[in-house]
Amino acid sequence: MKYYVAAALASLALSTPAFAQDEPAGPFTVSGSVGLVSDYRFRGVSQTDEEMAIQGGITISHESGFYAGTWGSNLAGWGTFGGSSMELDLFGGYKADLGGATIDVGLTWYMYPGGSDVTDFAEPYIKVSSTVGPVGVLGGIAYAPKQRALGRWYAGSADYASGVPTFPNDKEDNLYIWGDLTAAVPETPLTFRAHLGHSNGNSGLGPNGTSVAPTGKYWDWNFGADFAAGPVVLGVTYTDTSISTSDSAYLFPNFASTKDGSTIAGGQVVFSITAAF
Repeated sequence: MKYYVAAALASLALSTPAFAQDEPAGPFTVSGSVGLVSDYRFRGVSQTDEEMAIQGGITISHESGFYAGTWGSNLAGWGTFGGSSMELDLFGGYKADLGGATIDVGLTWYMYPGGSDVTDFAEPYIKVSSTVGPVGVLGGIAYAPKQRALGRWYAGSADYASGVPTFPNDKEDNLYIWGDLTAAVPETPLTFRAHLGHSNGNSGLGPNGTSVAPTGKYWDWNFGADFAAGPVVLGVTYTDTSISTSDSAYLFPNFASTKDGSTIAGGQVVFSITAAF
């Protein structure tokens, strides 16, 4: 869902006119957003048991290109990581203009306050973005080195139910590669976008009965549109993954909606409303 919020902010930037300022801007810029989504999907998998989430973040950027910020969302079901009801991300990095393209190098620290002892993990990333005519193009790689929170502690749900790890304190890494396209419709507040990503991580349950890459390797994709009305952006997104029921059978019932038992990685339409500042 973070990708949907980012896309919404991008469309807002393209559709909101710039206003003259009485005083020159200082070296620091503060920006942020708050939003409501019908389902928080992280790399195609629901982190809120297919229910609504309130999300928000703030970023402080320096004119040199360095930036730092935080972003948070409520959680439920699969995404609780050992009992946490909240995800809180801390991030920092550096952006530079390469002349026709922008490179963004940084690190995200995923935190789950109130969860089990082994929950948090760090993930460095690099993103390169540019424009091709009216289309914005972005490619990214996020690689989380071997950490306990990403380990394969249990072979499956039955093993996890025993409460005794098969591979205690195992450490694994995780690789995520993705690409995004955005296209604003000229002289309108409408922006279309598409995303394709591939996860490669451990093929078992982590120390908290979850996994960042639930089936080891899988694809996720989404496409949608944003409509900007002043500082508010309305979005609709269709999201899906390549994770089949048979692929995720070993994860059930952990990997299912508590309402109807269906997979939380299947096709879903997600609605969002975001306000930026």
